[in-house]
Amino acid sequence: MQTFFSTDGIHPRNAFRRWREVMCDQMVPNEIRSLDAARFHGRIEAAAFGSLLITRSVQSSTRTEVTPEAVRRNGRGDRLYAVFTQSGRHALQQNEREAMGLAGEFVVLDHRPGVSAIETGTFLILDLPRERLERVLGPSRLFTALTIGADRASTTLTSTYVQELIRVGDQLPPDGKARMASIGIDLIVAGLAERLTQEVPRSIHGNATVQRAKAFVESNLGDPALDPPHLAAAMGVSLRRLQELFHERGQHIADYIWERRLAAAAQRLADPACAHLSIGLLAYGCGFASQAHFARRFKECHGTTPRDYRHAALVGAP
Repeated sequence: MQTFFSTDGIHPRNAFRRWREVMCDQMVPNEIRSLDAARFHGRIEAAAFGSLLITRSVQSSTRTEVTPEAVRRNGRGDRLYAVFTQSGRHALQQNEREAMGLAGEFVVLDHRPGVSAIETGTFLILDLPRERLERVLGPSRLFTALTIGADRASTTLTSTYVQELIRVGDQLPPDGKARMASIGIDLIVAGLAERLTQEVPRSIHGNATVQRAKAFVESNLGDPALDPPHLAAAMGVSLRRLQELFHERGQHIADYIWERRLAAAAQRLADPACAHLSIGLLAYGCGFASQAHFARRFKECHGTTPRDYRHAALVGAP
């Protein structure tokens, strides 16, 4: 990672002021107050992995309040932020929820008003696309400000993966960085989905079941046996109940599964790293039983054949 800003060499009298200016300029404009009676110290490092920006903040204790006006001015409502606590502590309030992040834990924050207090430590911040998380997990209010504990195997896996991605990032080509970052986001989604299954209030139990079902679909798109009965059995509910939950949200289970398979296929057709795969092999990898079935459904959805879609994406043909 490259050092973006450091208070090293800045007079102690001006260190926190400069830190506050940089944080407000580069992130969400907010009200930051130093809680450290001793000299304030801070360092910001950053690295980009495709569209994923990872920031490491090493800093003294602060209290930050993001106001509604600050959110309106910033205009980044399409983003969410995963904060991994590597050392220190991170207490926050957002979406009528309070959370405490200890070393080894992570939490996802919304681009909304909130208050956070950081004790001297090191924190990794991942800038995430809101649409990608909400597509699987539902509205962000369900999973933001929800601590993902260090005692979970999925948390350890996710944290270790992100740290290793940072360590070897310079050795990866640009398209490799983007693909590896995408896997990291999927791990965060999986950890959140697992957390949502625990201690779910009755009022949102249906949402949690649908979110778990969607996460299961994402993880098993390549399984040709994945269908509504299979999905219901994996969720531990009856097919009728799962159908009711999807219908309440304006969806049909089978339609959702095919939509996700087609979306995954389109993404792979446009990915240079998958250019060596035949269209038939790519179709099988997305759960289609035959290339003919895949071609028919793909053209119905995208208005063009898979071959032409790939050519337009990779070669730039009109």
